[in-house]
Amino acid sequence: MNKGFIEPVFGYIGRVCLFLWAIITKLHQIPRSFKLIVSQVLYTGINSLPIVIVVSLFMGMVTAYQAAFQVGGFLPEPYLGMAVAKALMIELSPLLTGLIIAGRVGSSLAAEIGTMKVTEQIDALESLAIDPIRYLAMPRFVAGLISLPLLTVVSELVGFFGGGLCAVVLFDIRPIVYIEGLRVNYFPHELWGGLLKALSFGFVITLMGTYYGFMAEGGAEGVGKAATKAVVSSSILILFFDLLIAWIVF
Repeated sequence: MNKGFIEPVFGYIGRVCLFLWAIITKLHQIPRSFKLIVSQVLYTGINSLPIVIVVSLFMGMVTAYQAAFQVGGFLPEPYLGMAVAKALMIELSPLLTGLIIAGRVGSSLAAEIGTMKVTEQIDALESLAIDPIRYLAMPRFVAGLISLPLLTVVSELVGFFGGGLCAVVLFDIRPIVYIEGLRVNYFPHELWGGLLKALSFGFVITLMGTYYGFMAEGGAEGVGKAATKAVVSSSILILFFDLLIAWIVF
């Protein structure tokens, strides 16, 4: 392998790991940063609810419709609810929620912190003896770990409702039959595996968003590039962790 390719890759991995370690070393100051964490949870989680709900509603409806189309009436009606439940819990809700938050929050984190970097506001924090990692990166990192699993649970519930709406309206399946189908062949590790995916996605999104924000340079153009890199790298790592956790858990 070309040495010119190896050095930038391992240098990049090393810089990200050092940045992650800097955040980890500040986790003991969570009580001191409680208000900052709460405000970031509100921004990352509560403010993202409308788009997550809308996407999850249609996601559940499309999943139910496609499942009914694929079986073509050959399987019992309760299996439609089972297909929707498994698709949402194992894959669709964690993955789509992660990608939505990567686009909405990851780019915002990189742009916000990147703007502070290029306008020397981070230098001003340091001159006031305020650790920028503790004040900017760590609260957003913790908020991502809290918000993504909660948003995924909301996405699953809304998706179940959307699938049921499609089943009742389009396929004339009784609601009780659909609800019973949600419980067919259910295994707890399917739910926890999906939430573990969501936790890893929150880790990736906030890490990449804050990292590229702190690395931004070159004025407005540099901030735009940082936001783009944050979203692209987050999306790639989300798909990587999705595959990795699926291989380990399922």
